[in-house]
Amino acid sequence: MLTYILVDSGGTSAFLQNIWFVAAIWMGLALAASLISIWAGISVALIEILVGVLAGNFLHLQANNEWINFLAMLGSGVLTFLAGAEIDPRSLKANLRASLLIGVLSFAVPFGVVWLFAQFVLGWPLHQAQIAGIALSTTSVAVVYAVLIEGGYSDTAMGKMILAACFITDFGTVLALGGLFANYNIWLLVFVVSMCVVLWFMPSWTKAIIDKLGATRVSEPEVKFIFFVLFFLGGLATTAKSEAVLPAYLVGLVVAGVFLRDKTLVHRMRSIAFAMFTPFYFIKAGLYVSLPSLWPALAIVAGLLLLKMMTKTIGVWPLARLHYMRPREAAYTTLLMATGLTFGTISALFGYQNKIIDQRQYTILVTVVILSALVPTLFAQKLFQPTKDAMHAWGRLYRRRLGVLSVEDREDINNDISE
Repeated sequence: MLTYILVDSGGTSAFLQNIWFVAAIWMGLALAASLISIWAGISVALIEILVGVLAGNFLHLQANNEWINFLAMLGSGVLTFLAGAEIDPRSLKANLRASLLIGVLSFAVPFGVVWLFAQFVLGWPLHQAQIAGIALSTTSVAVVYAVLIEGGYSDTAMGKMILAACFITDFGTVLALGGLFANYNIWLLVFVVSMCVVLWFMPSWTKAIIDKLGATRVSEPEVKFIFFVLFFLGGLATTAKSEAVLPAYLVGLVVAGVFLRDKTLVHRMRSIAFAMFTPFYFIKAGLYVSLPSLWPALAIVAGLLLLKMMTKTIGVWPLARLHYMRPREAAYTTLLMATGLTFGTISALFGYQNKIIDQRQYTILVTVVILSALVPTLFAQKLFQPTKDAMHAWGRLYRRRLGVLSVEDREDINNDISE
């Protein structure tokens, strides 16, 4: 049965039950966010979250239609897949030490500190404090990827290193959530075995489809194949009480090498995702912020947000400087690694649905997570945005200091010789 959204303007309530009007409102908000983003020079993901906050609190927009929730879920999955597919295996290998160290400490420091703070300062029980630590240790792949893509930084060495570090951070989050709270049953085993098999054969399957059928057919068989795999693994993941975004990220990572040779496919999927799916995800994320319920817990929310920012800074800033980043680039990297959204809200929702945390704790955690998507991104883009040349230059400096000659360097050398 078709549900409704409530729009309240000047005391007049109207129930819109026509699915086309509901879709028009959501896409109208997405269009407004795009125009504001272009005008303000701020990531559209950030503006869409803010639009969601305003629409939820002042227009009483609700995401209680199943198809809206599905599109939002699909947006997070496809965006996470694309983020994994943007991680160039060559750059990942060349920048492995920086990505690994930054990613591990970006997870471990906030997780441990927030856990202890929630348990011994806020007085939350053990499992509730663990959920808080997991939710606030994440880095938002969706937000970071959107910011890097919009700025044209995803092809830079520094941009690829940040995406790889995001993967490692969120992989630690997933391991912590699974290790502490997973249901160890037959479905979990089926999911893990199936995912390992698919990940092993996925590059060869994808390459074979592209080579035999091409990447220019109107029927788009290769795109449909990618969606089929993501839906299938997502179904197994949710049946095993895991999350669909985890296999999506890993699938993107293993096919990154194939996508590197066929940019047409990734550009096509990126256009589909940003035009249709991700606006529902980011606007819906903003709807979770309830301003009236925020005021009583404002001190706790501000304290947890500050704690996350401080622990991310402790975990990332020194390592960024140690790996030859200048202060501006180090601050930019730290702020992007401090963002949270996808896995943070997933972790909080997991705790709430499994009765580990209550409604008040869930509201606090989700609000902090969403604010961590807004505040660090805004500071990063407005105060510490590096140039593309500076991000490329960091990669050359890093590889030169470590004595690593990447494929990109060999291509530069060959171009210099040919000239």
